[in-house]
Amino acid sequence: MPVVSEGLPTHPASHWRPVQKTMWKNWAALMALVLGAPAAPVAAQSPAETAAALIAPADQAVDRGLAYLARSQNDDGAYGGGYGRNVAVVGLSGMAYLASGSTPERGQYAVNLDRCLNYLLSASQPSGFITIGGATSQGPMYGHGFATLFLAEAYGMSPRDDLRDKLTAAINLIVSTQNDEGGWRYQPRPDDADLSVTICQIMALRAARNAGIHVPADTVEKCTNYVRKCQNPDGGFRYMLNQRGSVFPRSAAGVVALYSAGVYEGPEIERGLAYLDQHLPGLRQPGRRPGVIGRRAGHFYYGHYYGVQAMWQAGGERWARWYPAIRDDLLAAQQPDGRWDDSNIGPVYSTAMASIILQIPNDLLPIFQR
Repeated sequence: MPVVSEGLPTHPASHWRPVQKTMWKNWAALMALVLGAPAAPVAAQSPAETAAALIAPADQAVDRGLAYLARSQNDDGAYGGGYGRNVAVVGLSGMAYLASGSTPERGQYAVNLDRCLNYLLSASQPSGFITIGGATSQGPMYGHGFATLFLAEAYGMSPRDDLRDKLTAAINLIVSTQNDEGGWRYQPRPDDADLSVTICQIMALRAARNAGIHVPADTVEKCTNYVRKCQNPDGGFRYMLNQRGSVFPRSAAGVVALYSAGVYEGPEIERGLAYLDQHLPGLRQPGRRPGVIGRRAGHFYYGHYYGVQAMWQAGGERWARWYPAIRDDLLAAQQPDGRWDDSNIGPVYSTAMASIILQIPNDLLPIFQR
């Protein structure tokens, strides 16, 4: 039996709930209109029906995005050029495949997922550190965090004997490299901390905890305190404790870090969401031309990857306003071959991020479930 911590809440065991996508034709209401009779009341939509209606306009875009990722993947699981061999990029592409309902054992992208697993498990060092020597990187612990998150989401869907052992080692490395402030930095050493790297680690810890891997409560508590200290008076989040200033991408990450640590309500959450409210995605803002996000720096996709998670967890009117806005923005920016472009990290990264964002309403990945 796996040993689990008390540091993080977990989701129900039934993670994978298929989304029912149905076309509703209310013949009674139609005939009532034709015959002039009073229309019968229409039953309220279930959550699955509401989600299907939200994502329906993006279905073809997601299919084209995932197809682009699949045909761009090498046999060894990596992708070509630039950041294509980076473990974060491979992990994020794996997350995009999982979000569609495929697993390493079945589904349209089973082969691609198995390649992702092979690549990341082969990159796992004896210390637990997941890294590829010579691969272009924004910082090795970014890669480790995203790769570990993917492994945790895949755990339980793959019979590989080495998956649990290497996932556990990866989690232990995160725990052992937390610094005294409660966060993490670019290298697997407890020397320093910044919020951007820290969010990657706490999400990986949360996903592993959901999967039954032990996560010390003290690690989570220290991280929660660190993230709280990073919040500015305006509700946004600073990069490091000794700095000031709020920007949308980092602030979206800060809110999700709190959610991942099990903080679902309170003044920090409300201030953070109020800050994010000021950054509704582009097409609904005056002066923005459709599609310009496709040529922006990588922080756009990074920011909205976390922004959509924050609003999904918030739910209600915030979610109802946010998702159609980012959905429509991404639809306008997709290229004819299915990719989304990113000037810094490359199209595989941005396509994986955009595909994950658009598939959030599917509610198939445990880490994203409310």
